[in-house]
Amino acid sequence: MNRVLAVLLLLVSTAVFGAKWIENDKSSKSDETEVSRVLDALHEKASVANYEGYFALYATNAVFIGTDAHEVWSIDDFKAYAKPHFDKGTGWTYLPRDRHIYFSPDAQVAWFDELLDNKKLGETRGTGVLIKTDGIWKVSQYHLAIPIPNSLASSVALQIQKQKN
Repeated sequence: MNRVLAVLLLLVSTAVFGAKWIENDKSSKSDETEVSRVLDALHEKASVANYEGYFALYATNAVFIGTDAHEVWSIDDFKAYAKPHFDKGTGWTYLPRDRHIYFSPDAQVAWFDELLDNKKLGETRGTGVLIKTDGIWKVSQYHLAIPIPNSLASSVALQIQKQKN
C-alpha cells in the first residue's frame, strides 16, 4: 500500500511540476516572440519615419545611446533629435539579423544583442533592455554601436585620439 501511494504521489508531482515547466517554457517562448516583435517594429517604424509609432515602443524613461561618445540621450532629447528627420520622411533603416534575447528569472526584464545591416554604416550592433510593465514590453535602453574588428581597433583608436587633439 505504501509503495502504491508513493508511486501515485510521484506520478502526481511529476505531472504537476512537468506541467509547470511546460507552462514556463511556453511563457518564455511567448515573451521571446513578443520582445522580438517589439524590436522588429522599432526598426520598421524608424525605417518609414513613423514618429508616433516608433516612440510608442519606448518606456517613458528610456535612454538611447548612439554611436558617438556624446550621444547618450534621454527619450525626450532623442525625440527632439529625431522629430525633424521624421517630419521630412527621413528615418533610418537597420536590417536586423543574428538576434539573441535573454530574460531575468522573473521574466520581467529582457536584454538583447543583434547585428544590424545599414546602407551607410555597414554592419552595426544594437544592444539594449526591455521592461515588461502591465504585460507590455517597452524598450528601456537601446545602444547602437559599430563593431570594430580587433585587427583595426588600434588604428581606429589612434584616429579618434588625433581627432580629439
